[in-house]
Amino acid sequence: MPFDDPPFPAAPFGAVLGEAGTAPLANPSLIADLAAEFALRAAEHDAAASFPFENFDRLRESGLLALVSPTAFGGKGGGLRDALAVVNGIARGEPSTALVLVLHYVIHSQLWRGPAWAEALREPIARSAATDGGLINILRVEPELGTPHRGGLPATVARKVPGGWLISGTKIYSTGIPALSWLGVWARTDEAEPRVGTWVVPRGTGLAEQGIEVRETWNHIGMRASGSHEVVFTDVFVPDDHAGALRPPAGWAAPDAVATAWMATLFSGVYDGVARSARNWLVGFLHARKPTGLAGASLATVPRLQEALGGIEALLLTNRVLLRSLSVAVDGGTPPTSSDSLLVKYTVTNNAIDAVARALEITGNPGLSRDNPLERHHRDVLCARVHAPQNDMILTGAGRAALTG
Repeated sequence: MPFDDPPFPAAPFGAVLGEAGTAPLANPSLIADLAAEFALRAAEHDAAASFPFENFDRLRESGLLALVSPTAFGGKGGGLRDALAVVNGIARGEPSTALVLVLHYVIHSQLWRGPAWAEALREPIARSAATDGGLINILRVEPELGTPHRGGLPATVARKVPGGWLISGTKIYSTGIPALSWLGVWARTDEAEPRVGTWVVPRGTGLAEQGIEVRETWNHIGMRASGSHEVVFTDVFVPDDHAGALRPPAGWAAPDAVATAWMATLFSGVYDGVARSARNWLVGFLHARKPTGLAGASLATVPRLQEALGGIEALLLTNRVLLRSLSVAVDGGTPPTSSDSLLVKYTVTNNAIDAVARALEITGNPGLSRDNPLERHHRDVLCARVHAPQNDMILTGAGRAALTG
């Protein structure tokens, strides 16, 4: 069955994978049930590039949107291991939903770490996840800038006015924008020596009334249900206490080891989940397909195909060990270096892409048919390559670290 196995089973290598210790905060059966439910609508949302609002209603009802929020504010107080189990499990059913969750979880894990978030908003943001299922994301990418990871000042400008700021600019790839309650906006001041930071815009009663236009431009081949549309801000007022720390661009160093590990683990967990769905479909296909040339036997009896499936199993086992080890290390207070965490992202995402590509090679025309989910899994898993930092930056950074270490 595609969704009845826990995201990270206890064997083999249970201790390495962190199975010992406290029980997970999210019931594996609940995650599997939600994934199976979301999978029923995944093809429809993919075809229409429609946002799965009903999935987030179910996640809110289940309490999973507050998984990593502090217990003092109604959350579950979960760690990276808990977040990974949810993200990886949900991605097996509908990965765009899981991607929105990743960004939400990463921000909640950082709310009390460092100055990026406005002090006055930390508790309201955390409480809203528990009471209303309030989602949050930071809108960073721009048409001219691209990803901020490669340098450059944002074109989105915050202009000081009495009592606050007016924000104007355009953001692209604004994942989850149809359902976000909190919009973090990466912008610069209009000062002679610009400062950069995150201003937070609550959704309020409606975006248009606030001077925010959502242009439904998202039309990619993969992750089509993520609602990653273009957003235009025109003199949007943001109170003073909704701005985080403002620094010169050079003052924003790369994320610390813990933040990097959260991002690397959860982004990778999404695409590993996609690959596991592809693997499960392949297993079912091999059992069900019985060509006449095999005299009634199924493709599952063919040694060459058994060997090919074994190669996929090896890739996914490597992923499981790496992701579990990384999440346990972070929760245990011993995160690896940022370079090592990013190498996990590099390895896991490339393994996931390779696993799905191998499944396509094995199945041929049936795998490429839009009547089957494997071609959708292939389109979705390719999106692993776009999340910053991309492969070239990861490998260059790792090589530089090795040469200077």
